[in-house]
Amino acid sequence: MIRITALIAALAFAAPALAQLTSDLTVTFETGADTGALMVALYDAAGYNGGQPVRAVRLDVAAGQRTASFAGLQAGEYGIRAFHDLNGDGEMNRNPFGMPTEPYAFSNNAVGNMGPAGWDRARFTVQGATAQTISIR
Repeated sequence: MIRITALIAALAFAAPALAQLTSDLTVTFETGADTGALMVALYDAAGYNGGQPVRAVRLDVAAGQRTASFAGLQAGEYGIRAFHDLNGDGEMNRNPFGMPTEPYAFSNNAVGNMGPAGWDRARFTVQGATAQTISIR
């Protein structure tokens, strides 16, 4: 009986710590147009420079969606790459020189130098309930 009581007490004390093992991220986007969709990809350090995203979401801007929610994330560092798909073709359109012709953004509103913003500028910490606002330009 004492062992069962001790086990129940240990679980009761561990429950708050276990609840903090996962984190929730809410990202709000400021856009310059009310058409198309936002294509949002959330990366960890391993995937940011060309790997697979941890999660991805499509927001219908025409329907008023401007907020992406990512629940149940491991606490840690993440980076976001997003673009505003104005014509709805699901792709980042580019000019003949490879430059984007649709608005795009990175977490922390980071900007790149002759290319996308690097991990060092875009990374941010997610721990507990985390929020970020990104301006699509």
